[in-house]
Amino acid sequence: MRRFLRPGHDPVRERLKRDLFQFNKTVEHGFPHQPSALGYSPFLRLMAIGTRSGAIKLYGAPGVEFMGLHEENNTVMQIHFIPDQCQLVTLLDDNSLHLWSLKQQGGASELREEHRFTLKGPPGSPPSATQVTAVLPHSSREVLYLGTESGSVFVVELPLLRVLEDRTISPEAVLQRIPEDNCNRRSCELVEALQEHPKNPDQILIGYSRGLIVLWDLQDNKAAQHFLGSQQLENLYWQRDGSKFISCHYDGSYTQWPVSSDTRQSEPLENTVPYGPFPCKAISKIYWQTTKNGLPYIIFQGGMPRASYGDRHSISVIHGSQQTAFDFTSRVIDFFIIFSSDPAAEFDDPSALVALAEEELVVIDLKSAGWPAVQPPYLASLHCSAITCSHHVSNIPLKLWERIISAGSKQNIHYSSMPWPIDGGTNIAPDPPQRDLLLTGHEDGTVRFWDASGVCLHLLYKLSTVRVFLTDADPNDNMNTLGEDEWPPLRKVGTFDPYSDDPRLGIQKIYLCKYSGYLAVAGTAGQVLVMELNDEDAEHVVDHAEADLLQDQEGYRWKGHEKLKTRDGPVRFEAGFQPFVLVQCQPPAVVTSLALHSEWRLVAFGTSHGFGLFDHQQKRLVFVKCTLHPSDQLALEGPLSRVKSLKKSLRQSFRRIRRSRVSSRKRRGAGGNASEVQEANAKFDQDALQEMELAPVQRKIEARSAEDSFTGFVRTLYFADTFLRDSSRHCPSLWAGTNGGTVYAFCLRVPPAERRMDEPVRAEQAKEIQLMHRAPVVGILVLDGRSTPLPEPLEVAHDLSKSPDMQGSHQLLVVSEEQFKVFTLPKVSSKLKLKLTALEGCRVRKVTVANFGSCKTDDYSENDLAVLTNLGDIQIISLPFLKLQIRYPCIRKEDVSGIASCVFTKYGQGFYLISPSEFERFSLSTKWLVEPRCIVDMPEVTSNNHVHNKSGSENAARKS
Repeated sequence: MRRFLRPGHDPVRERLKRDLFQFNKTVEHGFPHQPSALGYSPFLRLMAIGTRSGAIKLYGAPGVEFMGLHEENNTVMQIHFIPDQCQLVTLLDDNSLHLWSLKQQGGASELREEHRFTLKGPPGSPPSATQVTAVLPHSSREVLYLGTESGSVFVVELPLLRVLEDRTISPEAVLQRIPEDNCNRRSCELVEALQEHPKNPDQILIGYSRGLIVLWDLQDNKAAQHFLGSQQLENLYWQRDGSKFISCHYDGSYTQWPVSSDTRQSEPLENTVPYGPFPCKAISKIYWQTTKNGLPYIIFQGGMPRASYGDRHSISVIHGSQQTAFDFTSRVIDFFIIFSSDPAAEFDDPSALVALAEEELVVIDLKSAGWPAVQPPYLASLHCSAITCSHHVSNIPLKLWERIISAGSKQNIHYSSMPWPIDGGTNIAPDPPQRDLLLTGHEDGTVRFWDASGVCLHLLYKLSTVRVFLTDADPNDNMNTLGEDEWPPLRKVGTFDPYSDDPRLGIQKIYLCKYSGYLAVAGTAGQVLVMELNDEDAEHVVDHAEADLLQDQEGYRWKGHEKLKTRDGPVRFEAGFQPFVLVQCQPPAVVTSLALHSEWRLVAFGTSHGFGLFDHQQKRLVFVKCTLHPSDQLALEGPLSRVKSLKKSLRQSFRRIRRSRVSSRKRRGAGGNASEVQEANAKFDQDALQEMELAPVQRKIEARSAEDSFTGFVRTLYFADTFLRDSSRHCPSLWAGTNGGTVYAFCLRVPPAERRMDEPVRAEQAKEIQLMHRAPVVGILVLDGRSTPLPEPLEVAHDLSKSPDMQGSHQLLVVSEEQFKVFTLPKVSSKLKLKLTALEGCRVRKVTVANFGSCKTDDYSENDLAVLTNLGDIQIISLPFLKLQIRYPCIRKEDVSGIASCVFTKYGQGFYLISPSEFERFSLSTKWLVEPRCIVDMPEVTSNNHVHNKSGSENAARKS
């Protein structure tokens, strides 16, 4: 049978691969991109959010998440939960309705689309005749009422979504029962709102945009009462006892209307313009909430004076003498109030305001004094400042974890302590096996620490590097302070702030040592900060050092931005990570690589000009190495000059192509007649075309010229204790890889602990390797005598890893964009290589060592390389033999930002940005899998009478 097996096919290995590797996209972390709708079920205590791409997401208690996607990918306009059911209806911008249900299967709930339906009018009718503008799920759970642009209200049967034509409420039927002198045909155009009577399910309010409001009796099929407003209607809301309702209008006013069976037409009780007398924005939605103390909560969106506050996005809360206009940082999509849903309760007693803005979710505690904000346990606004880099640290020690949480809790004292109010469903996923951190660097100079252990990505702590530098903004500015007499009483809420005081503050590289608590952060203007964790506030001077990477070479002049100016004297820092030394690279170019060795107390940094090593214990520079080639002028222009350089290089490329084609035709023409020349030219064009067509799929590794721009760009830095000079003695070393395919190795002499402060760290260049194909070096790794990657600094000291094998020979793995190559140490002779580009036509973008454990037994695990290519594929390659194990398509190759943002974890998981505000989490391992697993039970139905304010938009969710 062996002769029938493919070469290299091993059935045992194939079975083992199935036990080790499996690709899953598990959960989306962060805030939905471009939200368009919001909804809430008081019955299920679940919230739904819809997006412009057709996605719907359900959220309940932390860990309870569902996701769904409409096949049409149209914008979700509205979402409405069916009363007392695990069902919801979505309305899309193509006028289609979709019914979704939460069903239990395999011990967990999942979201399924049950039916879809599009309302159609009679033949020849205009589209407006059936364009749905308002949706009302009736408390009977049997029908939906659909208001349209034409003024008709259609009745749709549930759950089949079938129109009951005999029950349609037409504008003509409404007008027949209203005195002619009170309205005309245009009064019944466009149904703006539909609301069910809270005490009588046989009556509904129909609100038309021109101000006419009709209380329609469903049993008698007639208008029981009508109300004539003088302003364009925006929305309606019933008071709890059904004796009154509130209408809000385009001119920024709201009106109370009495409901009585004694009169056919009612006059308004009171008309109020909260922010008059000047012209105001429309009030698009309103709540009137009753309380035990008699003073109602009046909560509405909009209504601000147009001239001065027309660009503000606000929701106002009025309770007696208290009034606050919450000022949001982005447009408010919708909001709802959480209040008592018990039909037997006499009062609403609101507890929380939940507002969905375009860029974040904001929850306000209405029970506590001052109405503080509540920190959400999910839906984090990752992009409150644009994400510039990310760094993942697995298996955080408990002590460090608690210290980070303690520092974060001191920052969150202004948040409310109320429990999370949206707590529907039950999380049945197993507890995370370890504590994981995801660190994100941002454009405004902050680093955020996220709990990435489970399904909910939760903010633990925020670090700001701004205090070290002098900027235009004062860190003590408080945007929420109000004068006593200021009107309107605005209060800024939310964390979204996309504007940076200075783009040079942006964080580019992060490295955290989880054992020592040291943190290194590098930025856009060549700044490298080394920090340590302090549990108390402190005030101290930050030491400064400069690293001249050009080493005073003549002929080079930096044309980019200047370095950041630093503060003189002591600086006060909050508890948490506090910088104690700043290394400033000169020229102040973007830091492109960073490495920290906390055991040796060394930090290495690289830019497009070279790299350096700094001793952060003695606070002195050990050495710098300039990697610039004489032609690397582009590296001196800075990021703002690259557009011109790119255009110039493109022009030069096209000129070279034209010259090569002309010269080749001349050479062919000189040696033959005209027909031969023509045939040769045709063959040349055909060969060139074939080469162009085959290039993405099958391309040889071509040697690159040393004149290619950015050859000195330092892509990777790596510390290792290995054999560099001879095979008998190992020593600390620093390795650097550049964009030009060069690897530098430096021997380091680190004094023993007792003389660490007395003797300097010394460095000497020991090796320089030039890859023949000159492809950028993206990764360097040393394998010990057992072909195992060297452990992290202090990992052995904490008994979390075996000591490396220093008896056998070590191997050096150099990963370039185009191939993997293994060298023996210390001779640096080539041993093995895998040419990735020649075989697949792709380039390596990210590479890391990941540990994969078997799902069948705890006794087996192995280390492999996880590789992301520019095609968006993830490949797993074995160590040390460099055999391709499996390949998975993960990211679209057109999604360049997603590929650039990808970060792998130590145990075969990963994250990448699917939008500026969302991380997609994926797993390559069968053993390490973090995904939502939850259940939603049907609560007992106590009554059919409910107090509803149907949200103008509610969202559904996708099966995870």
